[in-house]
Amino acid sequence: MCKDRPTGRCGHANTCHRQPHAADWIAAATATTELPSLRRFAQHLERDLDAVIAGLSQPWNSGVVEGHVHRKILKRQMFGRAGFELLGKRVLLYA
Repeated sequence: MCKDRPTGRCGHANTCHRQPHAADWIAAATATTELPSLRRFAQHLERDLDAVIAGLSQPWNSGVVEGHVHRKILKRQMFGRAGFELLGKRVLLYA
């Protein structure tokens, strides 16, 4: 992946948990003209930059809570038509 483009640096900014990388990536993504949806996403991140930086720099996350919420949503959506075939299709659709 090209590290000169904002899309190439996104994974690195998210995995290294360093604040300057995230701010640099947001600035580069905001300046891009070839991907308007990426630019709008970066502009929305810029609005709440303190929360974004805190989310990337803190050692904990809300993954467990989000997993429980997602499980409950799946249960509600599958109620009455549950089956392994339908669940497998849903998993493959979002994977």
